[in-house]
Amino acid sequence: MKFLFASDSFKGSLTSQQIGTLLTQAAAEIFPQAETRTLCVADGGEGTMDAVVHALGGIFQTVPVFGPLGDSVCARYGLLPGQKAIIEMAEASGLPLVPVNQRNAAKTSSVGTGMLIRHALDAGIRDITIAIGGSATNDGGMGAMQALGISFLNKNGQEVHGCGAHLAQVDRVDMSKIHPAVAQTRFTVMCDVTNPLLGEHGATYTFGRQKGADDAMLAQLEQGMTRYADAVRAALSCDTAAAPGAGAAGGLGFALMAFLHAQTQPGIEAVLDLLDFDRALDGVDLVITGEGRMDWQSAFGKVPSGIGKRCKKAGIPAAAIVGGLLDGYEAIYDCGIESVVTTINGTMSIEDAMANSQALYLDAARRLLRAVRCGMKLSQKEENK
Repeated sequence: MKFLFASDSFKGSLTSQQIGTLLTQAAAEIFPQAETRTLCVADGGEGTMDAVVHALGGIFQTVPVFGPLGDSVCARYGLLPGQKAIIEMAEASGLPLVPVNQRNAAKTSSVGTGMLIRHALDAGIRDITIAIGGSATNDGGMGAMQALGISFLNKNGQEVHGCGAHLAQVDRVDMSKIHPAVAQTRFTVMCDVTNPLLGEHGATYTFGRQKGADDAMLAQLEQGMTRYADAVRAALSCDTAAAPGAGAAGGLGFALMAFLHAQTQPGIEAVLDLLDFDRALDGVDLVITGEGRMDWQSAFGKVPSGIGKRCKKAGIPAAAIVGGLLDGYEAIYDCGIESVVTTINGTMSIEDAMANSQALYLDAARRLLRAVRCGMKLSQKEENK
């Protein structure tokens, strides 16, 4: 038997690596001769960079950059084998970097994210994946692009600061000093939202309020974003403002697509590609995945759905161990997951479940693998008839 373990973390209780260790222990008990392998996975959200770097044996590079409000922060990105890198926008331009009482979508800038990209380019990296969730910004990606040498000029030819408040001042875009390595680099954006840049469902009106914008500021930011998008369209003779994902991360998705020709990809798909998951399936008999809570959303871009679909395509059965089940979880079966087992094995509080997460998970792993062994014995019995 050959098992592949590829579970998302259980937020607040178990990491993906800890889960792999527990599954390995259970497999050694139930299938002593089995071959096992663990891949740490995530769906593009928090912890994605850590999971990918750990799984691929990469290293972290720490870079001093400007945070969302211009203060100095130390941000990491991952250097991966094969001259690749993975960047999490939240490391340099994330909402948690801004105290709640200082959140202001007009003032924050994505410049730190651009500084991480520039550092990777300077290091010779020519394949960069960027996870753009959790941003504090609504600058259309202007700050990030300025860090890469692009200038945004007002009607007097003066460069404006890359923040939301200055979007309306952009009259012309000068790309003459863009980082020369951009043209030789493949950019992939992990993006799980389909919002356009402008309008009711765009960057500003969908996400601006959580970044500190009130009604008056939202109207001003939307007006500025429209002016900015017009200037970009004139400079590039193309329009990506309506593209799905352009409104992600306060419009950074738009800038990455427009200026860097980045390709967008759902987070879990980008992660699985980075991990070369399809190749990892070679010779595997069973894949075990999971997440902390499974509900109807699990079938839409979460780890179990991404894993299940790839296993289904490869003709390999997959099962999931989860912390809990909520309404609509059954949709996961259409994604290629054959069975779902919960870690909860009795009446208990959430606090007790969290405190005993390792023991509960190990028990669930044993139950699942015993069921697999039972099924194998039944199959053998049928063959011998």
